[in-house]
Amino acid sequence: MALAEDFGSTRTQISACPACVVVPAAERIAALRAERAGRIILSLPNAGGAQSISTVEAALQALPGVISARVNLTQKRVSVEAEGTVTAAQLIAVLEAQGQEAHELDPGLLSTTETDRQGRDLLMRLGVAFFSMMNVMLLSVAVWSGAEDATRDLFHWISGAIALPTVIFAGQPFFKSAWASLRQGKLGMDVPISLALILASSISVYETWMSGHHAYFDAAVMLAFFLLLGRYLDHRTRAIARSAAEELAALEVPRAILILDGTEIETPIAEIHAGDTVLVRPGARMPVDGVVLHGASELDRSLLTGESLPVQAGQGTVVSAGEVNLTGPLTVQVTAAGKDSSLHRMADLVAVAEGTKTRYTSLADRAAKLYSPLVHILSFSAFGYWMWATGGDVRYAINISAAVLIITCPCALGLAVPAVITSASGRLFRKGLLIKHGTALERLAEVDTVVFDKTGTLTLGRPDPVGLSDQPLDAVAVAAALAAGSSHPLARALAEGAKAAGIVPATVTDIREVPGQGIEGQYNDTRVRLGRADWCGASPIAATATYLSLDGATHAFGFTDRLRPGAEQAVAALKAAGMQVELLSGDAASPVRDLAARLGIANWQAGVLPTEKAARVAELSAQGRKVLMVGDGLNDTAALAAAHVSISPASALDAARVASDIVLLGQDMAPIADAVRISRQATRRMIENFLISGGYNVVAVPLALVGLATPLAAALAMSLSSITVSLNAMRLK
Repeated sequence: MALAEDFGSTRTQISACPACVVVPAAERIAALRAERAGRIILSLPNAGGAQSISTVEAALQALPGVISARVNLTQKRVSVEAEGTVTAAQLIAVLEAQGQEAHELDPGLLSTTETDRQGRDLLMRLGVAFFSMMNVMLLSVAVWSGAEDATRDLFHWISGAIALPTVIFAGQPFFKSAWASLRQGKLGMDVPISLALILASSISVYETWMSGHHAYFDAAVMLAFFLLLGRYLDHRTRAIARSAAEELAALEVPRAILILDGTEIETPIAEIHAGDTVLVRPGARMPVDGVVLHGASELDRSLLTGESLPVQAGQGTVVSAGEVNLTGPLTVQVTAAGKDSSLHRMADLVAVAEGTKTRYTSLADRAAKLYSPLVHILSFSAFGYWMWATGGDVRYAINISAAVLIITCPCALGLAVPAVITSASGRLFRKGLLIKHGTALERLAEVDTVVFDKTGTLTLGRPDPVGLSDQPLDAVAVAAALAAGSSHPLARALAEGAKAAGIVPATVTDIREVPGQGIEGQYNDTRVRLGRADWCGASPIAATATYLSLDGATHAFGFTDRLRPGAEQAVAALKAAGMQVELLSGDAASPVRDLAARLGIANWQAGVLPTEKAARVAELSAQGRKVLMVGDGLNDTAALAAAHVSISPASALDAARVASDIVLLGQDMAPIADAVRISRQATRRMIENFLISGGYNVVAVPLALVGLATPLAAALAMSLSSITVSLNAMRLK
């Protein structure tokens, strides 16, 4: 059936879940990389400080077959691109030889179990240190209040009996890490911390043995407590700033109800395969990708697409892992499960993007490499100077040296960038935006010009009837009855529009479709037609329309392209941010002009060819503009690739999604303006983190060098700087 004119570039691709459509992009990228490399992700439970980054990356890249290695200090993991001959066991052996504990991590199943275990362990040791600290401080009050001779010595020995086991137990996280570093001849961030704990305890034992007036058991236990407190708070801030990959992984279901010969069997998801049949009960999360065989329900896709309204699901509906089944049981035939599911592959794709090295991470790496040697030179110089200045007071000189090493640990510098990227990607994902490339945030922050496609991008590519209330009621009722018998997009839109307006279709019989013309039937013993203007005997109008012939009169039903939700807000917000907004479309001039006027876009062009779109983007780039291209069609691919950064809706064609840097998971376009705003915030936060880290050292290092910062104060300052950087990253809104 042909109804009047072509309606833009009608899309025939249908997806039940926009998030699922992202997966082909991940598959394309993965396939291209698989031709030459594989990716292995290892968790690094004890990674800490910028030195860990350079040490781990250098050690892994020295292994034959390793193409690249990138450490994410925030998530404590390393992503390795390697040839197929390289195994995880080889990489783990290399890292263990460097004193780094490592475990293979499935990139799509980023379990938080290990993170939770580490948190509980730190909290337990922190509680023991706090209990001991309070008791030792009470004993110290008695000593400092004037206890002398045997009484003072007794209190010192009791304090030592409490403090020494506490330091050994509470300091284990630092001692283990320091020993692993020393075995490799390196000075990791926990070496000076361990040295400070050991020295404070040793000096206290010596003073007690010699019946000295002062022991420092209280300082040793307090040092252990505050170091653990800083590490635990740092652990918690990292856990709170969950990445988009972890958000996706949290949606994965470990077990499914397999239907086998009519019996329901709870089965691990790893044992579910394509072709199996599973039951998903109401309230349960979808464990697999598949197609509904039986049942009717509603699905909540809000966590995957950002869409707040549930969608209907019935026989033949395509479902995706991670969706929530709301109202009724569904029997689903599995098309993909476990590592092959769309949700798992999305998590894998995002994990790659979050680990990408940006200009800012490269700057942090270079600064850390220069910084570490300088720190050790300063520390040893301080030791030598104070040995000379105090006439050989080893205790005082060692305390200052240890304070310098602790206070100048470049941990905050190592967290400056990854903490921001992790926080930003998580926030954008919750707004419905999937970051495919790690540098996209950095490039998006530089954008000053936005170029939109029309059909399928600013609009949904679906027609909406206009002016139904201006037509005679009987004409609309007859048209709705005829339209219900056709599958043409304009006919479906007319039937839906009439239903939404509360118009009951008339009784039309003998309905039949005439190929290439329209549809006709009998109404009150009169032949009625809906279709092309010439077939219905009507004069065509300028807009997209279909025509009704009824009782010798003709009626034109006009259509407009349905605007994508949030399009008006997105354009208005981008313009308010000072950006130049343009509309380029291959559609006719009239609908493009109307849409541009509706959205307030002054610069628009109609009838633009694909090469002309790419040429316009190149022209803007040549003028020094940083262009964000937003498009969805095959004709947008060249422009998407040529732009400084690009965004495609999840409903876009495969080629457009592959060419884009960011995928809009839901239908709402408002998050595009949020993405630009958050990317600019992220860039500012990265710079602020560099300034925080640098400013902290500018103030703290001189204080440590002149003896005004004890190891305890240095531990507090170091922990505070790391926590401040992480909290600053979480300020993204």
